Amino acid sequence: MQVKPHVTPVDTGSFGNHKLSVAPMLDWTDRHCRYFYRVMSKHTVLYTEMVTTGAILFGKGDYLSFNNEEHPLVLQLGGSDPKAMSECAKIAEQQGYDEININVGCPSDRVQNGRFGACLMAEPNVVAECVQQMQSVVDIPITVKSRIGIDDLDSYSFLHEFINTVGDAGCRHFIIHARKAWLSGLSPKQNREVPPLDYERVYQIKQSFPQIEISINGGIKSLAEANYHLSQLDGVMIGREIYQNPYVLVQADREIWQTESPELSRQEIVVAMIEYIDRYVAQGGKPWHVLRHMLGLCNGLPGARQFRRYLSENSRVDGANGNVLRAAFEIVSK
Repeated sequence: MQVKPHVTPVDTGSFGNHKLSVAPMLDWTDRHCRYFYRVMSKHTVLYTEMVTTGAILFGKGDYLSFNNEEHPLVLQLGGSDPKAMSECAKIAEQQGYDEININVGCPSDRVQNGRFGACLMAEPNVVAECVQQMQSVVDIPITVKSRIGIDDLDSYSFLHEFINTVGDAGCRHFIIHARKAWLSGLSPKQNREVPPLDYERVYQIKQSFPQIEISINGGIKSLAEANYHLSQLDGVMIGREIYQNPYVLVQADREIWQTESPELSRQEIVVAMIEYIDRYVAQGGKPWHVLRHMLGLCNGLPGARQFRRYLSENSRVDGANGNVLRAAFEIVSK
């Protein structure tokens, strides 16, 4: 079900600046989460959860719906068959996405069994063919999100060759998670934490490919850190830190994008989200679908734990609506 527009959409006619983006996170960055983020930042680039070609082409659900306010918005796509990837690219462009990103970074067994994600780093020609064929049928950019390597294929020359091959096929923007991935032996969670970060390798890639836009991802905890990386690179992608402490996004437009956008108070965010929740509920939705993404809004404030508890305990009861958020915030506001 689609929620009617409320927040003023950003003009996407000049989309292409990726200075700050929120990472695609499975089970987290759904359209409700993205709407919440857009309330706080008008310029930060938002990504969908990864959607597979099979889900788009053969699934029964609507996996591509989004709120108009979410732009600039990127679809992250999982797959490796150039024909299916091209078909999905055309559908995504018709739906109104601003860009499509190919997942070449997820190390989970399920993703490997589908022959996409990080395992594709070992097949740069396959990724290149996907990019080339997708770019030939759409006008929106096709980008790639990868690791710095996989398993024992983790030398600089391996990453350089991957970027070179896929870049020659037409990819002009790579987001590089600055850790390698172990395709066996580590869980996806461990793969986000155990392999050491190597930011310098990503910096070196940018020096080798000055004509290609390079963004960095992995372990970035603050906008100050993001600005440091931006002195070396074209973009920064932050994931779990923003999900756990979303209020940091109110500072992003000013600190990262250097705009004069006002920084919303938590009270203003709550008011905007109550309106969104009530519209969603009126169309048959459940408040928890939205509120689960807002548990961290008040982190660091007195009463934050009670705020989280109140949302968790009351947002799934019969008759719940935006008043649940209003009541929870009153606990913090006292």
